[in-house]
Amino acid sequence: MEKDLSPIRIRYEYEQDPGTRVRYAHGVWGGINPQGEVELNFYTESDKLPGHSEAILSPDGTLGHEIVPHDESLKLVSRHIHSRIILNVHTARAVLEWLEDKVNILEDESNDARLFYGESGLEQ
Repeated sequence: MEKDLSPIRIRYEYEQDPGTRVRYAHGVWGGINPQGEVELNFYTESDKLPGHSEAILSPDGTLGHEIVPHDESLKLVSRHIHSRIILNVHTARAVLEWLEDKVNILEDESNDARLFYGESGLEQ
């Protein structure tokens, strides 16, 4: 009789890229790309900085008040895309399920789940 030598466990060990940074996102823009993958572009928003400003120069050479050109009927908002993520359909489904699970935990007021910091980082 042959003994089954298949592994009974798989261990996932995590390594973090030295360039990894924590990023805050106000939103996401994206969709299905031409290769049939889900593309997510995470961004932060802020008031658009003016392209330029001017200052009034008085006859005696002193600097007067600053003038910033703007259209009062239009509010400009800048969206800075800081992260682009491409997911295949299988990974997109897994991320969706994972995210739904986390949101459900946060929204479930009857659940006394607490987040705490364990030895290896943020745990639940």
